[in-house]
Amino acid sequence: MLKETYDVTGMTCSSCVRHVEKAVEKQPGVKKVTVNLLKNSMVVDYDENKLNQAEIEHAVSDAGYGAKLRSKNADLTKDTEENSAQKEYESYKRRLIWSVIFTVPLIYLSMGHMLGWPLPFFFLGTTNAITFAFTQFLLLLPVVYLNRSYFINGFKSLFKGTPNMDSLVALGASAALVYGIFTIYKIGIGLGLSDFKSVSAHVMNLYFESAGTILTLITLGKTLEAKAKGKTTDAISKLLNLAPKTARVLRDNQEKNVPVEEVKKDDVVIVKAGESIPVDGVIISGSASIDESALTGESLPVDKKEGDKAIGATINRNGYFKMRVTKTGDETVLAQIVKLVDEATSSKAPIANLADRVSGVFVPIVIGIAFISAIIWLLLGSTFEFALSIGISVLVISCPCALGLATPTAIMVGTGQGAINGILFKSAKALETTHELQTIVFDKTGTITEGKPVVTDIFPLQNTENDLLQIAASLESLSEHPLAQAITTSAKEKNLSFLEVEKFTQVAGQGISGIIDGKKILAGNLKMMNENQIETTSANFLDNSTNGGKTTLYFAQDNRLIGIIRVADVIKDTSKEAIEELNQMGLQTIMLTGDNETTARSIAKKAGIRNVIAEVLPADKEYEIQKLQNQGQKVAMVGDGINDAPALARADVGIAIGAGTDIAIDSADVVLMKSQLTEVSTAIRLSKATIKNIKENLFWAFIYNIIGIPIAAGIFYPAFGFKLSPMIGALAMSFSSVFVVTNALRLRFFSARHSNHKN
Repeated sequence: MLKETYDVTGMTCSSCVRHVEKAVEKQPGVKKVTVNLLKNSMVVDYDENKLNQAEIEHAVSDAGYGAKLRSKNADLTKDTEENSAQKEYESYKRRLIWSVIFTVPLIYLSMGHMLGWPLPFFFLGTTNAITFAFTQFLLLLPVVYLNRSYFINGFKSLFKGTPNMDSLVALGASAALVYGIFTIYKIGIGLGLSDFKSVSAHVMNLYFESAGTILTLITLGKTLEAKAKGKTTDAISKLLNLAPKTARVLRDNQEKNVPVEEVKKDDVVIVKAGESIPVDGVIISGSASIDESALTGESLPVDKKEGDKAIGATINRNGYFKMRVTKTGDETVLAQIVKLVDEATSSKAPIANLADRVSGVFVPIVIGIAFISAIIWLLLGSTFEFALSIGISVLVISCPCALGLATPTAIMVGTGQGAINGILFKSAKALETTHELQTIVFDKTGTITEGKPVVTDIFPLQNTENDLLQIAASLESLSEHPLAQAITTSAKEKNLSFLEVEKFTQVAGQGISGIIDGKKILAGNLKMMNENQIETTSANFLDNSTNGGKTTLYFAQDNRLIGIIRVADVIKDTSKEAIEELNQMGLQTIMLTGDNETTARSIAKKAGIRNVIAEVLPADKEYEIQKLQNQGQKVAMVGDGINDAPALARADVGIAIGAGTDIAIDSADVVLMKSQLTEVSTAIRLSKATIKNIKENLFWAFIYNIIGIPIAAGIFYPAFGFKLSPMIGALAMSFSSVFVVTNALRLRFFSARHSNHKN
């Protein structure tokens, strides 16, 4: 299967989206098609053995639109959605300015005599009616030409049997234009016959200003819409702008500034204080304090030293280092993030299906309503001009732009805000499903806890803590065991020197031994002490059953206990706060771990988790998730994305902890770049805010049409004498789209707020 992204041209509303999707779905080998009106893009999953790029583009072309395969490097070039939106905005802006230049005098001329505005004498009076009417026609022609795309696309779609928003505009404006030309002939005939009463009546029924105003107002709406749409791509644009354009590379022992595109793997790059890191790599010399907030959302700089990873597009706030390049181009973490955000905004949330189904039949129904309304008013004895006005009003007020923009705008802004906060939603479906979660299941190691043991307690029975730690670390430094590394790390942090060890020996299942300063040292568990008949009564109160899940290591010197050291995998600073927030939100929290029951419950108690499923093999974690789902729960699994991959895939929403690791990205639906559990609640709140915004947009889009169409059809005219003019209908239609986009942009004010933790 192949997955490709195409740029689609000619789409103006949600019915266009449905027509394009249906045209491609009919092709053999197509598995899935997702079209995005906001981004004018289409993602196609298909079998390359049954279909090819040219056939897909041809199918779109036959439907009345254009399609072109997007360059694979488009995400990291100047050809971004931001520039595309900016170009679209500038194009509409130019059209609007020139349209206004001709429409304003057109309106002034057509209505001036009714409002008492001063007009040149040659426009006044019945004898000058042809001059009056034909001048309006001439002023309208530039407006029609400037906005000819509505007519070209509209009639093209109409003749292909797939009418869209442009079809409605084209029909409405064309009706007004054609009737205006017909009226000019009637005026000319009336003047020729000296039928001045007929001339006066027809002068009052010119619709040139309606046609011009409809086109100008719709272009105004499109201009405002394009400007607002450009803001929805801010998240991706900000990320793309982080990447520096050049890199300082060490070649032939000389520093050279080269374009970042020319940097290769294994190159040595030099980064000085205040500079952005151009690509991903590993520090090979030097140190720095690096600001990773743009990618992870973490506000505090991270200290990096030799051997640590450096991520492209982050900023070296303080220090100097050399790094060996490991990833370039679209392999970097920045490129992966941009790709994820782009894929998420290109995908379709399940909630969008309702709008798609409605819009698929909406435009044909509206054309029918407009035609039937005009016929009914004619049958009721109204003038042709009145019936025509009704038909045009129904056409222009019913354009389903707002309906088509309701979902994609909110999805784009929501996923963008997620990226800004270090939360990557891989799809619109993940963003929608997250708000429905009822149960959050956590892995323990590396998720709730730091994932590596640290020394928590030192209890010397002789001398000082440092004396005991020095002896213990000297012996443990020869072992590769994680518990040994915890002790040696603690000694290094206290700047303790290591003593020389002789006759080092490992005892399977018990511990290690060696000679230090001529004295035999034993380090191990209680079993080792018992095997060597070492008295431990003085340390019995520190038994594992009462130490809160910590591991106790015993140390003896010449067959006498000299102290114990306790080691544990401690919970992260933010874990307790994160769990507390989720509990307050009414969510069930569960810890799923392979650890023993005692240790698991101890960690769960400290973190505030209410339920524990312990002693579960990695292969069985998926089964435990499935059991919860079978109970009717919407379940999220939070893990590191490696051992938990099956459970992450099984869960309704898989949430991976980890700064953009490949495995985390592959296995999860949501990636938390900060590696902090507090962002689980942020992701849920953002999902709820986005879905609420979508529902608001859909409500107003539907209500607008439900109310607007009957009014435009003149249903209130018999009782109240009230109807919508075509111009008011065009204005209302345009601003309904602007309202929907503006409402979606409110999500930009969403921020991660936590009770105790500040980002």
